[in-house]
Amino acid sequence: MLKKVLIANRGEIALRVQRACRRLGLASVVVYSEADRDALYVRHADEAYCIGPAASAQSYLDGSAILDAAALAGADAIHPGYGFLSENAGFADKVAQAGLVFIGPRAEVMRTMGDKVCAKQAMIAAGVPCVPGSPEALGDDESQIKALAAEIGYPVIIKAAGGGGGRGMRVVESEDALLPAIAMTRAEADAAFRNAAVYMEKYLLAPRHIEIQVLADAHGKAVWLGERDCSMQRRHQKVIEESPAPGLDAAAVAEIGERCARACEQMGYVGAGTFEFLYEKGQFFFIEMNTRVQVEHPVTEWVTGIDIVEMQLRIAAGERLPWTQEDIVRKGHAIECRINAEDPRSFRPSPGLLREWIAPSGPGVRVDSHMYGGYEIPPFYDSLLGKLIVHGSDREEAVARMRAALHELVATGVQTNVPLHQELMLDPAFLQGGTSIHYLEQWLMKR
Repeated sequence: MLKKVLIANRGEIALRVQRACRRLGLASVVVYSEADRDALYVRHADEAYCIGPAASAQSYLDGSAILDAAALAGADAIHPGYGFLSENAGFADKVAQAGLVFIGPRAEVMRTMGDKVCAKQAMIAAGVPCVPGSPEALGDDESQIKALAAEIGYPVIIKAAGGGGGRGMRVVESEDALLPAIAMTRAEADAAFRNAAVYMEKYLLAPRHIEIQVLADAHGKAVWLGERDCSMQRRHQKVIEESPAPGLDAAAVAEIGERCARACEQMGYVGAGTFEFLYEKGQFFFIEMNTRVQVEHPVTEWVTGIDIVEMQLRIAAGERLPWTQEDIVRKGHAIECRINAEDPRSFRPSPGLLREWIAPSGPGVRVDSHMYGGYEIPPFYDSLLGKLIVHGSDREEAVARMRAALHELVATGVQTNVPLHQELMLDPAFLQGGTSIHYLEQWLMKR
């Protein structure tokens, strides 16, 4: 077993990983920026090291500073959390070169799945269905590009091969707009990701966003832990997630889940990961894989009873998965609302002094947060205050518990998006389930 883990992240995920370490008897080391010196996970850590000023580029994205802290602390593993360096294959390489365990997949697998074109090719080889589109990055032959778009059928979407988080994408409705859109996307991709490669896919008009959570060990075995519906999005950023996805055929979900697990075994994937799909008219289409723990992992934890972060640590220590696929049983329904410090109508971030923070509690209620009354929310990072997760015997009970929990949550001194979540928990379309990825933005425009 590992002995000491450095957590190369901040916010609620740093505290979440720290708790998992403590349950397993592992010492936890945290790194923090000058802006985060008063954070709870810094207070609770066995060791804490300041690695730079507030700016992420000079702290949480500074791999050398993180490795220096790991060496100073005598850590034997690094957990990257999500965001920052969690999917940076170069950092994973440096961790391994330093003789430490990177809690995640091997760097070469991260490179494959981090390049959307390579990831798509790997999934096709593994028998995972993909969105119709270009099999590789687009070249410079304009006539071939136009012919491909005509074959796929408009509208199409141009995507950056190295993109993610909703960046580096442009929808094209007609041939006249095609080449200018490709040129602009290439320029944006080069600036944002240092990778100008782009590819083309069919633009699905009203899909849902469905994820499959997987766990894979270093001994060639993988299991899938069910699906999540993450269709409630604004500007490609998830707002509400739930598991299981309402209204999907269980046999179809099981088939795609098995394919994802087999794909992990085929490419030697190790750790936790998430396959993301667009789902439309009864069909799943792979779009990308996240080679890390997801923000929304608690909903899967609750319906399966499996601690995904603890399993990341156990897998990194060389343990085998303790179950077969038949052992994975899901019970009830879980919903997660992301609670952000932002204006609920304009979505403008609202950093500042959080005067009061009272988290809800009771049966079926979980709050993953690093907040406390008197905490100064810094303006330098994302606005996530925490995640409110509820569980019920069915979706109806879960929604009722979420309404009650949102009513109990107290956060004063800053604005939050709690009123938005309260409205959505009464929205007829959400209550029915099965809304598309465009629904929330359309709802907001009408509001």
